[in-house]
Amino acid sequence: MNAEDVLIILPVTNAVLFPGVVLPIAVSGDAALAAAQEAVRTQRRVGLLLQTEAGAENLHGVGTAATIVRFITAPDGTHHLIAQGEERFTVLDYVSREPFLVARIETHKELVVLDSEIEARGHHLREKALEAVQLLPHAPGELVNAIRSIESISVLADMVASFMDLKSADKQEILATFDLKTRLDRVLSLLGRRIEVLKVSRQIDERTREAFDERQKEAVLRERLKQIQKELGDTDTSSAELEDLKQTLKDAGMPAEVEEQAQRELKRLERMGDSSAEYSMTRTYLDWLLAMPWSKVDPETVDIDAARAILNQDHYGLEKVKRRILEFLAVRKLNPEGRSPILCFVGPPGVGKTSLGQSIAKAIGLKFGRVSLGGVHDEAEIRGHRRTYIGSLPGNIAQALRKAGRRNPVLMLDEVDKLSASHQGDPFSALLEVLDPEQNNTFRDNYLAVPFDLSKVLFIGTANVLDSIPAPLRDRMEVIELTGYTEEEKLQIAKRYLLTRQLTANGLTPEKVEVSDQALRRVIVDYTREAGVRSLERQIGALLRNAAVGIASGNSHKVAIGPEEVARILGAARFESDVALHTSTPGVATGLAWTPAGGDILFIESSQVRGSGKLILTGQLGDVMKESAQAAVTWVKSQAGRLAIDPLSLDDSDLHIHVPAGAIPKDGPSAGVAIATSLASLLTQRTVRADVAMTGEISLRGVVMPVGGIKEKCVAAARAGIRTVILPARNRRDLEDIPESVRAKLEFVWAERIDDVLARALDDLPAQRAAA
Repeated sequence: MNAEDVLIILPVTNAVLFPGVVLPIAVSGDAALAAAQEAVRTQRRVGLLLQTEAGAENLHGVGTAATIVRFITAPDGTHHLIAQGEERFTVLDYVSREPFLVARIETHKELVVLDSEIEARGHHLREKALEAVQLLPHAPGELVNAIRSIESISVLADMVASFMDLKSADKQEILATFDLKTRLDRVLSLLGRRIEVLKVSRQIDERTREAFDERQKEAVLRERLKQIQKELGDTDTSSAELEDLKQTLKDAGMPAEVEEQAQRELKRLERMGDSSAEYSMTRTYLDWLLAMPWSKVDPETVDIDAARAILNQDHYGLEKVKRRILEFLAVRKLNPEGRSPILCFVGPPGVGKTSLGQSIAKAIGLKFGRVSLGGVHDEAEIRGHRRTYIGSLPGNIAQALRKAGRRNPVLMLDEVDKLSASHQGDPFSALLEVLDPEQNNTFRDNYLAVPFDLSKVLFIGTANVLDSIPAPLRDRMEVIELTGYTEEEKLQIAKRYLLTRQLTANGLTPEKVEVSDQALRRVIVDYTREAGVRSLERQIGALLRNAAVGIASGNSHKVAIGPEEVARILGAARFESDVALHTSTPGVATGLAWTPAGGDILFIESSQVRGSGKLILTGQLGDVMKESAQAAVTWVKSQAGRLAIDPLSLDDSDLHIHVPAGAIPKDGPSAGVAIATSLASLLTQRTVRADVAMTGEISLRGVVMPVGGIKEKCVAAARAGIRTVILPARNRRDLEDIPESVRAKLEFVWAERIDDVLARALDDLPAQRAAA
């Protein structure tokens, strides 16, 4: 070994230097920088080795001995050197590792024995290299001359491998191939693959250029055709459509910002060909933009007397609601430019919320539109989708306005409480801007992407319950509650509206079918139990369809339907008053409950069994109702002495409270009084009077606290045959909301404390003595 057998090693990444090639190398890392600087200072050669990862153990064993031609430090602090490869070497071992790597090497002199196979491969490689250079888009002429002038086949193979677009691992494999014939075969194989890639790339470029030239040619010819047609006084269909769009744009009365956007889109459309992919998207967008009612406003004709007549004609009862609507219309008449409140009708299904909105629109002479929000869980349903999506459309608000064709319709947002948030956004939040009079004058639909003034739209919301509506949205609306109808109101609605509607729907007339008031009342009492009248209308339809069969078959010319025919047609009664049956034994009390479908009666059953003083609650009760039951038990136990209850019997037994209809979830505090009464009845063996029902929240001190839904609960009590209702004294203010027909049927007992309830609800004597 001579002195050249020891080299400073310079690790490099993502670069492989071949003998006979000059290559710039980036120097990174303290050890590599120290090695390069030492080599420059001592004018020694360096050994360049490919490094896959940090650490000497990740260096390849074959590299290239090189002379550093120039060492450069850039202004940004990075270091580079230009190295000229000289010969291959193999690392034998490392002499030193600090401050840089020094290794003993074995160099490999290229001893080429030219035979026919090597000469043939060299000739073929030169031709392929020249072919590859010709396929390059911007190949320098010097490279062609260099390939032609290289005489050494070995140097030619190394240079071609160096300038090919290969991975560092492939270049390292070629560098480590010492046999020239094998190296030539490997380079030829990789070069052939790169040539095929370059050929395909050139074909793609040529096709793209041809397609571009065709489009350019088409655009020029189309423009010339337009000029020729203009000279001849003839226009093509697309030109006529564009002229129509321009005229529509002039007549649309758009705001300046919107008109500017429409003009830009129209100019883009003029430059596009009919076959362009964006033509239909731009045309659809322009159609939507021009179809929106930017300046079309209907005059409002608010006549309070006419509005009152329309409301009375379309709806029976609902006096409080009608009064508020007339107040709303009166303010709108006196202050047309004022910002009207957003009304929200809340009530059970079938009480006329949607038809009230239609009546308001009719009363003030405006168009009526309806947006169904039930089941909507995507924010884009309100705000629209952006135009970047295929098949995108404006939101429901913009679609309803286009359908109405006016900027000031009555727009009903139906079933607001049925919205739901999801990963696609929160529709509730999107409605905040729509229903805020302070900011909806610049409402921006994502598809239209221009502001639209919603301040002239009269929004009316409907909902069954308010609990599921977020507080910020609820705060933007004025809630008008619609409660359930009484038996008398349902009778009048059936006579005035439902019967007439079903006669028309079934092809009948009043001369052919007559339904008595007693028949309608029986349907109301025995076959329906609801707050609204939808089920009642279905049952009336069933009666009329039965009559239609006889008339259509010719068996009868006129059919009279009375109470007896109702039972024959509809079958046995579905509902009956079972209060007396439920309260005939101690431990059963009748409570009053509120449901989204109106009021209902609720039975509370209590039983005492041997045990250890536990409380058992069944009937699918909610947390609030369970707490009410616990409060009632605590109060009864605290008053055991005064109620003549043996305290020891409570310690040795379990109390079981059950609310029947266990498949239906129940919650709320208003059953507290009924639970306490049920327990007092059980433990004193005094039955609860059969015609008494009660509601109210109980405190641990025995105070009866106020609850909601008094009107619905009283209507349900009267419907179920209850004669006396016990209500919290602080709910006396709700008495005026109870219909007069219901008040006439019920006796009201106002309770301050639970003692007032027990004194009125329980029989005077225990059950066994009363039986004796």
